[in-house]
Amino acid sequence: MSGIAWTVVYVEAIRIGLTQRTYALPVAALALNVAWESIYSVWGLRNEPGLQAWVTVVWALADLVIVWTFLRYGRAEFPSWVTRAVFGWGAAGLFATAFVVQWAFVTEFGFPQAARYTAFLQNLLMSGLFVAVFVARGGPRGQSLTIAVAKWIGTAAPTVVFGVHERSPFVLTLGVLCFVVDVAYIGLLARARVHPEAFDGTGGRAGVPRAG
Repeated sequence: MSGIAWTVVYVEAIRIGLTQRTYALPVAALALNVAWESIYSVWGLRNEPGLQAWVTVVWALADLVIVWTFLRYGRAEFPSWVTRAVFGWGAAGLFATAFVVQWAFVTEFGFPQAARYTAFLQNLLMSGLFVAVFVARGGPRGQSLTIAVAKWIGTAAPTVVFGVHERSPFVLTLGVLCFVVDVAYIGLLARARVHPEAFDGTGGRAGVPRAG
């Protein structure tokens, strides 16, 4: 269930990125995802070449397309002082940092445990950043309920497996927090769909007139 749900997230993120000429996943979470999926796809194919390893490979390839949408359209989402050079070096630094962080967890905990811990930590980060993207963009531009619901399911399913059935307090705590933030994000997108006039891209900032 989690594999299917996250595949839906990535496919929809690619679709939105290409059609709306933006990037649909928060870039910090995207960087961690690229690092996680590239590291654990290689490790999985070498050590546990089963279904999960191949699913992770598919996710890693999908991530590369989403990264391309960020590099192609992302600079338009930043202030004008973020030049092409600043944007490029900043992106390189961010993605390099994500790999360093993932390897630090591997060094400390070993591959199986590091994979689990980092997956839930970056899931919680992504949940919060989705809300932050909604606020920063003043509405649902570059986002969708499909991504929000699929992300929610994709995180809730392994929370039950690892947090409840395998009795991991760490995973259960992070999973519950993800659940709460994901539901809040779904609520924001649902409200924006019902009341689009309230989310015109200005974020309701003082002094900025609303259209209409």
